[in-house]
Amino acid sequence: MNAMKKLLGWVDERFPLIETWKLHLSEYYAPKNFNFWYFFGGLALLVLVIQIVSGIFLTMNYKPDALFAFASVEYIMRDVQWGWLLRYMHSTGASLFFVVIYLHMFRGMMYGSYRKPRELLWIIGMVIYLALMAEAFMGYLLPWGQMSYWGAQVIVNLFATVPYIGNDLSTLIRGDFVISDITLNRFFALHVIAVPLLLVAIVFVHLVALHAVGSNNPDGIEIKKNKGADGHPVDGIPFFPYMVAKDGVATVAFLIVFCAVLFFAPEMGGYFIEANNFVPADPMKTPAHIAPVWYFTPYYAILRAVPPMFSSQFPGVVAMGVATMIFFALPWLDRGKVKSIRYRGPIYKAFLAAFVVSFLGLGLLGTLPSTPTYTNIARVLSVVYFAFFILMPWYTKIDKCKPEPDRLTSN
Repeated sequence: MNAMKKLLGWVDERFPLIETWKLHLSEYYAPKNFNFWYFFGGLALLVLVIQIVSGIFLTMNYKPDALFAFASVEYIMRDVQWGWLLRYMHSTGASLFFVVIYLHMFRGMMYGSYRKPRELLWIIGMVIYLALMAEAFMGYLLPWGQMSYWGAQVIVNLFATVPYIGNDLSTLIRGDFVISDITLNRFFALHVIAVPLLLVAIVFVHLVALHAVGSNNPDGIEIKKNKGADGHPVDGIPFFPYMVAKDGVATVAFLIVFCAVLFFAPEMGGYFIEANNFVPADPMKTPAHIAPVWYFTPYYAILRAVPPMFSSQFPGVVAMGVATMIFFALPWLDRGKVKSIRYRGPIYKAFLAAFVVSFLGLGLLGTLPSTPTYTNIARVLSVVYFAFFILMPWYTKIDKCKPEPDRLTSN
């Protein structure tokens, strides 16, 4: 025991180990009334670790070569010991990552986690979301199956619609005039090295920013404003061991769901891995229906819903880009008197419910072939989607809110 204390003391003289432990764990006070919705931040960190670890082992047998990429994936699945487990762990992790992230974002929208003083925290989180989308898009090409190839072809070609610089921009992204071996190598390098390093760095900054301003809570009350004689928030509780134990229960529950999908439905009926991606990429044969993975389909549906102008799909590309970037403006669009949905009026609740319906509906429509009926429905849902943001300064200002309590309530 004395030897351990001496070792810790030696380390602490050269690195702020104890100070870091106290600042971010044992003496970081979180609100007492965290509920179900506050599990998803920690679960996102867990899935990030799963993706990095499984990805490292996959790269040991994967070949980023247009001639051998698909065969190397099949080799991993069939001949590498536990290779099928690693591949399905990575593909399942990718989808569940977005499930967790979307629920984490939704919690922020319900409880006003983007409001003062957490505007920068929200912006950093949205940068993580965009980096994750880039990581998923580039990783989707790597199996070099039919949907990987043609999905990348469609998405990269969207950049070609940008006036004046479109062709040069799409060529820069591909590294060639068509999706080719050069594109595969380029995406592999970005997917395996560049974007993961960026993600880890931004997640670290996100956590530092979170612990600087403190966690939000279901009541939207700042617990730092009410401190006891010991200088700690009276409505707070040390993150370690109490919140760590609570997150541990959520982690076990999540891993049960993760393993259930992994072992019994890794393809999830074609939503996690499409049937066409078990067919080698063929530049001469286009699949009957090309669609991105489910977590991109809401934006893909918005893209298809916007009519082309002068035979150009650029207006749709702009709408798709705005649909993702508009989340950055939430801290300044919301004029509500309270943060939490618990004390919001009926107007905000109705708009948020309509937004959720539109997002889910667009996600479903994005997986289906484009028909006149589906396109018209997607246009209506797109209007609802954008109305949530565009009209927010108005309806949050006039909404009749309940008074916030002085102290935290129960979960």
